[in-house]
Amino acid sequence: MLEWQWPVRVRPVGFWAESLPPDAGLSGLPLDPNPARQYLLPVLRIGTGRFAVRIGPIMGKLLLAPMEGLADAVLRDVLTRLGGYDGAVTEFVRVSGSLLPPRTFRRICPELAHSSRTRAGTPVAVQLLGSDPVCLAENAAQLCTLAPAGVDLNFGCPAPTVNRHGGGAMLLDDPELLRRIAEAVRRAVPMSIPFTAKMRLGTHDKAKALDCAQALEAGGVVALVVHARTRAEGYKPPAHWEWVARIRDAVSIPVTANGEVWSTDDYLRCRSVSGSQDVMIGRGAVADPFLARRICALGTGDDGAFVDHAAEWLELLPLLADFWHQVQLRVAPRHAPGRLKLWLNSLRLTFVEAEALYMAIQALRRIDETSRMLELHGVPVRRAACAA
Repeated sequence: MLEWQWPVRVRPVGFWAESLPPDAGLSGLPLDPNPARQYLLPVLRIGTGRFAVRIGPIMGKLLLAPMEGLADAVLRDVLTRLGGYDGAVTEFVRVSGSLLPPRTFRRICPELAHSSRTRAGTPVAVQLLGSDPVCLAENAAQLCTLAPAGVDLNFGCPAPTVNRHGGGAMLLDDPELLRRIAEAVRRAVPMSIPFTAKMRLGTHDKAKALDCAQALEAGGVVALVVHARTRAEGYKPPAHWEWVARIRDAVSIPVTANGEVWSTDDYLRCRSVSGSQDVMIGRGAVADPFLARRICALGTGDDGAFVDHAAEWLELLPLLADFWHQVQLRVAPRHAPGRLKLWLNSLRLTFVEAEALYMAIQALRRIDETSRMLELHGVPVRRAACAA
């Protein structure tokens, strides 16, 4: 007789099996002392014996977050080529009173020219930011003529420049307006195109978090990403993943957890606390480009306990060179070194080699001198990209 029983929690240390006597209770299985590293796994019963077999966690979707001024098309391309992502969302397209031409959407999301996918094949949704339901709906309809992989609404940006004009997270003070925006955009977006939203827990407190989520669901969004902090909290830890769980209980649409995921342990803890199988990662992915791949490896039984950052840095060097090449094609020469420094500043959190490289180019302003320094640090710079 063969049957599967749920659940049993076992420690994720390689592939292993724990044999128990027939009369042993499920509590007989050992637990890892770190709750973030305990998984729900099946019990395989064969005859009168009981075996707990380590097979890895059930993996949900892993999404790359929109990050204004940081995760543009170039960085999306590099990060998704390293693998692990089921989808990505662009930086926001600001909608403020006029119908934007198609070239605006293509500039923010050049992937629209390639079936709205990165070179690695990762689908990319386009995010809209604004506060006028009619204007947002008209621009969503314009966007949909370009066949995006999805249309997303931004109710999470905490930037003062955005909030001063009533956009982003400031809209969370008015759940009814959120509903009207969602309803208007829903009417403009074909049902064949996923229509989603990203929100924070509120402006200064979380009092309206559930109302906002329910308003967006009532307006017609089919999935919701929740950044588990308020606007006032910005990016300060901790992320309140327990509030994602409360929102999941309050709505019937899928809810993705977001905020403060910097490691595989953070990912597991986020899923455990929020109850969400789907997770969106942002700054952690920029600082550690291999994080998504390591998270995916959890599903194969790799617990991620050993990380060879030196080997990963060597693997990253060609992609760093390609990033530098693409940046020069997209921005003015005087701005290109700054874009490189912006990413290296994040990579310093993970790689000692990035710290050394960042310090070496910090004072450089020209493309040619920056390229020479990159080569000295082992980055295989394309010669054609050195002219400036």
